[in-house]
Amino acid sequence: MQRTQQSTQPSAISVISVRWGGAIAGLALLLTALPAAAHHAMGGRLPGNAFEGFMSGLAHPVIGLDHLAFVAASGLVAIGVRRGWIVPVVFAIAALAGTALHLQSWDLPFPEVIVSASVVLFGALLAGGRQWSLLGLGAIALVAGIFHGYAYGESIVGAGMVPLTAYLVGFTAIQLAIALGVRVALVKVTQGSIGQPLRYSGFAIAGAGAAFLAAALGA
Repeated sequence: MQRTQQSTQPSAISVISVRWGGAIAGLALLLTALPAAAHHAMGGRLPGNAFEGFMSGLAHPVIGLDHLAFVAASGLVAIGVRRGWIVPVVFAIAALAGTALHLQSWDLPFPEVIVSASVVLFGALLAGGRQWSLLGLGAIALVAGIFHGYAYGESIVGAGMVPLTAYLVGFTAIQLAIALGVRVALVKVTQGSIGQPLRYSGFAIAGAGAAFLAAALGA
């Protein structure tokens, strides 16, 4: 009789999975419901000093929900991979290079489409539940970072050197904080049972990325 009662009770892992599934499904709905094009922290006005530049840099990857989804994914996708923290670092450095390309008036093809596609790709990798090599993930992060950074550059073109420098510091700092913070937080919250939460996260991120991609293709 005791065994029967125990078997009818949900396991702790099942409860965690259901909770994570609901929470991340809600996140996906939020991401897809909000506009992906809200990339200007100051309403389109250029920052005029170091403080405004820094705050604009902090805000851009957060209010640009396609960027935010990828930044979070870059911290999650290499969990379990030795030295996986390198992936978001590569992304952040590549984003600096991408912004520099925009400031130098280089033209990259279909930046919004590729940004959105990168969200779908990293989301799909997470949802697949397979562990990928650090080299492969780093290569994707490198290419994606250039295009994300190129998109960031649009809101800072024409700014002076001081606000520009502060902007670069701000968006680099916030990206690393989000990516590495999400990575550490998810490992601690799940207490090592991270497989299902990662997959749920992947489905949510890929779904949001698909919405962003549809909007970019339709623009």
